[in-house]
Amino acid sequence: MFKEVNSNMNLPEIERAILKFWDENKIFEKSIENRADKPLYSFYDGPPFATGSPHYGHILVSAMKDAVLRYWTMKGYKIPRRWGWDCHGLPIENIAEKELGITHKKQIEEMGVKKFNDVCRGKIMEYVSEWEKVIPRLGRWVDMKNSYKTMDLPYMESVWWTFKELWDKDLIYEGYRVMYICPRCETTLSQSEVSEGYRTVKDLSVVVKLELTDEPGTFVLAWTTTPWTLIGNVALAVGDNINYQKVELTDPESGQIEQYILAKERVENILTGQNYRVSEEMKGVDLVGKRYKPLFNYYSNDENQKNKENGWKIYTADFVTTKEGTGVVHIAPAFGEDDMNLGKEKHLPFIQHIGMDGIIKSEAIEFAGMHVKPIDDGTKTDVEIIKYLAAKDLLFAKEKYEHSYPHCWRCDTPLINYATGSWFVKVTGIKDEAIKLAKEINWSPTHIKEGRFGKWLEGARDWSISRQRYWASVIPVWKCQKCSDLIAFGSIADLKQKSGQEILDLHKDAMDDVSFDCEKCDGIMKRIPDVLDTWFDSGSMPYAQIHYPFENQEKFENSFPAEFIAEAVDQTRAWFYYLHVIAASIKDKIAFKNVIVNGIVLAEDGKKMAKRLHNYPDPMEVMDKYGADILRQYLLSSPVVAAENINFSEKELAELQRGMFRMIWNSYSFFVLYANIDKWDANIERPTPDARRLTNVLDRWILSELNILITNLNKSMKKYELMQSTRHFTAFVDNLSNWYIRRSRKRFWKSENDSDKSDAYKTLHYVLVQLSKSMAPFTPFLSDEVYKNLTGEESVHLQDYPKADATLIDQRLNGQMNLVRDIVEKGLSARAEAKIKVRQPLGELFYGGEKLDPELENIIAEEVNIKKIVWQENISDVRLNTEISQDLQEEGIAREIIRDIQNLRKTTGYKVEDRITVLYETDSKILNTVLQKLNSNIKREVLADNIEKQKYEVDGQENYSVYGEMIWIGVKK
Repeated sequence: MFKEVNSNMNLPEIERAILKFWDENKIFEKSIENRADKPLYSFYDGPPFATGSPHYGHILVSAMKDAVLRYWTMKGYKIPRRWGWDCHGLPIENIAEKELGITHKKQIEEMGVKKFNDVCRGKIMEYVSEWEKVIPRLGRWVDMKNSYKTMDLPYMESVWWTFKELWDKDLIYEGYRVMYICPRCETTLSQSEVSEGYRTVKDLSVVVKLELTDEPGTFVLAWTTTPWTLIGNVALAVGDNINYQKVELTDPESGQIEQYILAKERVENILTGQNYRVSEEMKGVDLVGKRYKPLFNYYSNDENQKNKENGWKIYTADFVTTKEGTGVVHIAPAFGEDDMNLGKEKHLPFIQHIGMDGIIKSEAIEFAGMHVKPIDDGTKTDVEIIKYLAAKDLLFAKEKYEHSYPHCWRCDTPLINYATGSWFVKVTGIKDEAIKLAKEINWSPTHIKEGRFGKWLEGARDWSISRQRYWASVIPVWKCQKCSDLIAFGSIADLKQKSGQEILDLHKDAMDDVSFDCEKCDGIMKRIPDVLDTWFDSGSMPYAQIHYPFENQEKFENSFPAEFIAEAVDQTRAWFYYLHVIAASIKDKIAFKNVIVNGIVLAEDGKKMAKRLHNYPDPMEVMDKYGADILRQYLLSSPVVAAENINFSEKELAELQRGMFRMIWNSYSFFVLYANIDKWDANIERPTPDARRLTNVLDRWILSELNILITNLNKSMKKYELMQSTRHFTAFVDNLSNWYIRRSRKRFWKSENDSDKSDAYKTLHYVLVQLSKSMAPFTPFLSDEVYKNLTGEESVHLQDYPKADATLIDQRLNGQMNLVRDIVEKGLSARAEAKIKVRQPLGELFYGGEKLDPELENIIAEEVNIKKIVWQENISDVRLNTEISQDLQEEGIAREIIRDIQNLRKTTGYKVEDRITVLYETDSKILNTVLQKLNSNIKREVLADNIEKQKYEVDGQENYSVYGEMIWIGVKK
């Protein structure tokens, strides 16, 4: 006997019971232990920050990872799954700053780095308890108790080792270049971090007038979208072979004549609607060397300013175009990469009139103390500069300019292009090898390989790894304060030996106090002040999570590269990229073999999910309402697992619940109900059905469909295609519930053929067991409920994944069954058009095309309620003979009566196996005839021992109209 199954599915209740069972019986641990001697399947888990509750992005990627790892576990691999926590960087620092009321970096220095870092350390695990509820509730198996943290001493030491490996390969260097900085955080950002924060903004663009010193009244027009950089202007750039014009404009009010120089191609755009006369044409090269008056004199009048003699002149540059602006580029070497390169080449003055905090320095008197990109109004300072220029008659034009502009990925502050020092990984030195190695990686979806990831890798620049912050792994480089000699450390032991100090912590507050004598001079060596980019922590994860190479060398060699990783699409330029760059640099290998890239789960209205907007349902509430399995299936079968975005829809969860999951549950409860009634013994009948012996075409067909399903599942999972895998179930479950079981119902409770009934039980039991195994990685709760009850074994997750039996696949039968269902659909449609109920038998149905086997024609006959199925070679559609004889009419009435009796059985609450007596009373001659003539047929269909013509008190009774004739029917046990 199987455990009784309530026909009303309550998946959340089932899941809570399964969770308790897994925990009490250590099923996760057993799934690893019972494969201890199997091949290792290595998995790297990108660690999240525990600074907030898990959101749908975490739910999605956890479902993806869990499904893949459960699958490969069932394929016979040993898969340890260790959780990790991201601990360092700006996300934590920003939380600490808010708690401490810090608005400026200087305040951290004033309070002390140690105190600040202690606050950061205390904020790390604030939401751990939330994660420990949500992740297991989703059904994800992962070891959270023995998690690693990127702030742990062993992890940080391995990060040092990674750095030292790059150092020894001459892939680390210190450089000075223009990079994006966050003025609020006062630190540089890497290329990938900058790419995360672009948003469309409206800035102010200006065309300014720069007067030639030797031609009073002649102005060069230059265009910029960053007016605040004009204070740092030291030169103008033109294109060598670009054609320029000098045009003459007369002020209609004053009559004053001015000459303007700009690119010929841009004249019409810049001077639209104005009366001008072209007075001269020239090439860009003809303008080289001409001097102009600075817009601002703050630095041009400074006697200490270097290279003044080369400043405020016109030069040529190959980056000048005529696509926009005036064809003249204003050069401020401190705020642009091209500008800086030209500045170095031409030995131009270097003016950096703002600090890393974005505040204008005191030298720029009228603007001193202003922030060039205030977060509340990004154009505020630009407006003041434009007013100043207008007052000096140096403004030619201004307009709003909409463009994409980078913002800090953590604090939303507009970034600033800023020349500063940084330490870099020389990615360009290993880029060719990295590109070559990347060809070995399998991506899902495949277009990411050559697309988003491939293109990013091709355009890779050297990686800025230094940050001017506090809570992070430090750069392990010590510098002599006198001779500037450098030493990099790759282990605690080496630093301890060199410094003679006990090393217990590798954070900035501890490391800044460690110093020692220089071996090359009598100076003191101190650590350089910068810390490492948090992505350096992340990229070092394969080594640092197990404290390699200080421990676990063999373990590492066996687990590198990872078989599988997965994260969101933005990680193609972040974690995936940094893993690959470091592995290619220090191991000359890929870091991972297979990767799934997911898109973003948006709110139902298409907006980003945000707690403040209350625009999405709480994940725990969703799982408690619908079940984690339904949430998993919804996400895993959607395009979001193929790097596309989706709008979360609770309505679609409800449809899944009413659809596929209800069909699975109905199929399962149907089997258990009838198997218990018939006392069908799975231990005796369990062997795989022999398709060659099966006489019923439906059994052979569903076994064929099952093995096609298993074949397709294994194919798509080997390609890491989750959407394709999970979508295979939809059609199969429909086939099982709405065709196989519906067509086979009578075989389970009315069959007079014991062999056929046994085949039906055996087939359905086998299919449900194999289906539960097949679905186990994706819907682990429902699968275990079904499997455990139908087999008596401990858990489906301790089993092997099904393998397809090719001998059970009959493609001809599958094709013919599809044709049967098509004919049935057309036949029912023809009935509806003729307004004839399905319960009314008809004489003939005609079809053409492929000739079907007789047993398949019998299915059509039963489905469409036809006495005879006729194949005609030359017809292309389905036709019905709609003439109804007296015999057919009587049989139709009998079916109506049977339907009514069955409804009474149901409403009265009788069990399926209950035998009944049917009572009736009617004055209708035809109804009396039918009840007498078709008595035995009706009794068989409704499990009645007797049909009696009399009226008295019964369990269930009703007055009915059958074909316009009144009848009273009652039922009793």
